[in-house]
Amino acid sequence: MAQSQQAFVSPDTIRSLFTEAMSAMYRTEVPQYGTLIELVADVNAEVLQANPELKARLAALGELDRINVERHGAIRLGTPEELFNMRRLFAVMGMEAVGYYDLSMAGVPVHSTCFRPVDEAALNINPFRVFTSLLRLELIEDKALRAEAEEILSRRKIFTEGALKLIALYEEKGGLTEEEARTFVAEALETFRWHSEATVSAETYKRLHDAHRLIADVVSFKGPHINHLTPRTLDIDAVQAGMPKRGITPKAVIEGPPRRKVDILLRQTSFKALEEPVQFIGDAATAGTHTARFGEIEQRGVALTPKGRALYDKLLNTVRGEVQVGAAGAGAGDYMSELSARFAEFPDDADTLRREGLAFFRYTVTEAGRRAVADGVKLQASVEELLKAGYLRFDPIVYEDFLPVSAAGIFQSNLGTDQQVNYAARANRAAFETALGGKVEDELALYAATQNNSLAASLQALGFTAPQLKSIA
Repeated sequence: MAQSQQAFVSPDTIRSLFTEAMSAMYRTEVPQYGTLIELVADVNAEVLQANPELKARLAALGELDRINVERHGAIRLGTPEELFNMRRLFAVMGMEAVGYYDLSMAGVPVHSTCFRPVDEAALNINPFRVFTSLLRLELIEDKALRAEAEEILSRRKIFTEGALKLIALYEEKGGLTEEEARTFVAEALETFRWHSEATVSAETYKRLHDAHRLIADVVSFKGPHINHLTPRTLDIDAVQAGMPKRGITPKAVIEGPPRRKVDILLRQTSFKALEEPVQFIGDAATAGTHTARFGEIEQRGVALTPKGRALYDKLLNTVRGEVQVGAAGAGAGDYMSELSARFAEFPDDADTLRREGLAFFRYTVTEAGRRAVADGVKLQASVEELLKAGYLRFDPIVYEDFLPVSAAGIFQSNLGTDQQVNYAARANRAAFETALGGKVEDELALYAATQNNSLAASLQALGFTAPQLKSIA
C-alpha cells in the first residue's frame, strides 16, 4: 500500500523534537547550560511581570510562546560535502539557508549561513536556528598544513548511515512518518555530539592550534560538535549582571548595539568556553585539553532595512575603529560608553524608525478598524491617517538572523580572548553556495516581503481594493 501523505509529520514537529533532544543532550554535556537556562527564564518572567504591555503585545503577535523554546546553536564544518549534506539534513526540519556571513573580516577563517525556518507561522512554532560555518582552508597560509588538514577532513564521516538514509527517504517521499521522524532525530543528534577522543596526534593538534584555534576545533575531531545552544532573553543586561551571581563568568562586553528603548537587531553575550579533557591519538595516547564549547545568550530586536543597517554599520565601525577591547577585556567600559554615545544618532522610537524607513514593521488591523468596516465608515486612503485614527497598528518584525562582527566577537571570546580584531573582508559567496548546493536566501528580502504582505492584507481587510493599494502610501 502506498504511503499516505497524511501520515507524515510536519517539518515543524520534527524541528521541535530535534530542538528538545539537542537541548537535553547539551544540558548533560555542559551543566552550566542548565544554569543559564534557569537564569534566562527567571529574567524573562521578571520582565513580563513588570511590563504587562509587552506581554500582551507578544501574546497578540503569537510570539510569547516561542520565547521559552527559542534556541540557536552553532556548528563548524570542514568540507563542502559536509555543508551540502547539512543543508539536506536541516531541510527535513523545515530549515533553509538564510544570509551569507564573511567572518574573515574579524580574523576568523570561516564563512557562514544560518539555517532556520522562513515562514512566519513556522517561526512562531519553533524558531530554531543553527549558525553554520564552513572552514576556509585556503586562508591557511602554511601550504603543507593546509594539505594535511584537507587529508584529515577527507577521511571523516560526520553523518550516520541511518541519518543519510532517512534524509534520502524524506527527499523521495516528501515527508517522514512519526516513527521515522523520531528515528531521524536520534540519528541526526549523533552528528552534533561531543567526542573527547581527537582524531589527530597532540603534535598535529598543536600545529593546527597555532595556525588558528578554530582550525584545530574543526579538523581535530570526529564531527561538528554543537559548540553552544542559545536561549533568548528579554533583558540581556540583567542576564549579564546575573551570571556572576550564579557562578558564571561572562565575556567582557555585550556584542551588538547598546541598550535602547527600542531594541534593534541582535545583542549577544556568553560565558567563557570550557577547557575540556581530550585524548589524542599516537603510539602512546596523550591526554590534553581543548577549548570549544560555551554558553551564549541573545536579545533580539527589530529587523533593520538596508538604510537602517547602513547607519548601524557606520556607527559600529566608528566605535570599533577608535576604541577596542583588549585580550583580557581591557577597555570594555570605554567601549560600551562610546558605543552608547555614538548610537545616540540612531532614532530610538518605533514611529520614527518606521517613518524614516530604518526598520521593518508588521501591520495589523485593530479592533477599532474592524468596527469601522462593519459600520461602513469611509476610511482615509493613507497609511498615516489610518494609523492616526487607530484603525491600523504596526509592530516590530523580529530580527531572526545574525551579525558577522558580533558572531566573530563571540567566536573570539569562545577561543579564549575578548580582544576585538578587524581585518579586510575576503568574502566568497559563490564558493559557499557551490558547496551548499543552492542559493542562500536574502534575509532583507524576507523582512520586506513580510512587511509588504502584512500591509496589503490589512488594507484589504479595511476594504481597500487592489487598484487602491498601489496608490496608498
